[in-house]
Amino acid sequence: MKQAFAAAALLLCAGPAFADERPSQAVIDAYLAATFGKAPPEWQARIKPDETLAVCNTTRNNPSSAESEAILKRESARVSYPADGKFLGDWKKGYQVANNGRGGQFSDPPNTVSGGNCFACHQLDPKEVSYGTLGPSLAAYGKDRKYDPETIKDAYTKIYNSMAVVPCSNMPRFGVNKVLDEQQIKDVMAYLFDPESPVNK
Repeated sequence: MKQAFAAAALLLCAGPAFADERPSQAVIDAYLAATFGKAPPEWQARIKPDETLAVCNTTRNNPSSAESEAILKRESARVSYPADGKFLGDWKKGYQVANNGRGGQFSDPPNTVSGGNCFACHQLDPKEVSYGTLGPSLAAYGKDRKYDPETIKDAYTKIYNSMAVVPCSNMPRFGVNKVLDEQQIKDVMAYLFDPESPVNK
């Protein structure tokens, strides 16, 4: 285990000289297991990738056409839509979810409510001065899409399970992985689509 950890660490930190030398999946798995060596069992289970993530890992997020189709089919089946057919909640609560980066960390108390941490990757309210750029700007998201019902459903799908829309997406699978519950996702949706939300002002 220690040798695998050291080998992976060397390749990960060596820089351009080893850019094309990817360690084997076994070495990577051993490295991850070692970093979580003192974690409780439920945390140990979290580092085991599901079928879709395993494909993304082994293909370096570049699955074949057949693998991509299989991912979309598998992940689409995992999306759970609201039983009441309503996709929008309270945009003010949605802002709180979007701006909350807590939850799912070792240091969090067991009852910590997770947030979406959306601002880490996206611009939302144009007046906010701090936001990430890994994802596209979502400013005026609902307004630009004329609050179209099908677009609203598509956005819910993307937030609930991003890989049902884009194979090997960098975006977290918030609903499938139970990071956010249904009401939280509805509230984030309202933050994106409610005409009164600052996102659309």
